[in-house]
Amino acid sequence: MTGFEIEPIGPFSLAAAQDFAGGFTAGIGGGGVEGPSIVMSFPLEGRSASAAVELQQGPSGRIAGRTDAAPDELATVIRQASRSLSLDHDGARWPTVGERDPVIGRCQETYHYLRPVCFYSAYEAATSFVIGQRIAMRQSARIKERLRESAGDRPTVDGRAYPAFPRPERLLELKEIAGVSAQKVTWLHGIAEAALEGRLDTERLRALPRDDALAALRAIPGIGPWTAEAIRLRGCGMADELPENEKASLQAAAALYNRPSMDRESFAALADAWRPYRMWGVVLLRVAWNRSSPRGSYRTTATRRTGAA
Repeated sequence: MTGFEIEPIGPFSLAAAQDFAGGFTAGIGGGGVEGPSIVMSFPLEGRSASAAVELQQGPSGRIAGRTDAAPDELATVIRQASRSLSLDHDGARWPTVGERDPVIGRCQETYHYLRPVCFYSAYEAATSFVIGQRIAMRQSARIKERLRESAGDRPTVDGRAYPAFPRPERLLELKEIAGVSAQKVTWLHGIAEAALEGRLDTERLRALPRDDALAALRAIPGIGPWTAEAIRLRGCGMADELPENEKASLQAAAALYNRPSMDRESFAALADAWRPYRMWGVVLLRVAWNRSSPRGSYRTTATRRTGAA
């Protein structure tokens, strides 16, 4: 077993990440919340293997990790785990956003300067969003759990196995998936092929200009504008972009800023004060709205998308 440390830049609470969206693992991927720690289990990008890692925050604020992954896999493990918790961004100026915007400031205090919790990779985000089209999030979570158990690797931490979502190679071997339509299976195979060809490499998509990245994602069958944007924002972990294809952020902002409604132009103007953390601001508002109004929950709005959204 190998140990390592991640030092957050700026305020960070692992406990807040554990509680993200009402439970860390509900929509993110393999692993679990175990007491004060988070366990992550995922396919390693660019490798025919998966890894599991346990993270715990000490009194100093540093994140202590441990994994049974091979030494040559450690850098990839740390990169994916850090990116999932938005620890790969410099958050030193995140509190100053709250100083400029009192609504954000109150939410930061309430939710301990929460940063977005993202998928482990663009591949896992893409498969998750395609599986979740036209069905409830609970049903989607059950399907992904069955896939982890039946077709995923079983990487370990200190000898204990934590099933991961199937690697692209394994996903391609599945001719049928219980609870998933034949059309979605075809789309999932296309996503797996794109991942193996490098077209879903998270860091590559992250480095591309927004429009280029979205176009590359939409070129994969089954991925439309909504899904492409969601993969970019929640799979690649963008810190300073705004969603343009969903309404829930507008509803959350209107509610929390006590406005009768919010259009995209007004929202963009409001969010200008959140730079360079506009997406962090969006996620924070969504969490606050979710907690204050069950009708505004992510679970509810996520089930309204249809087709190759």
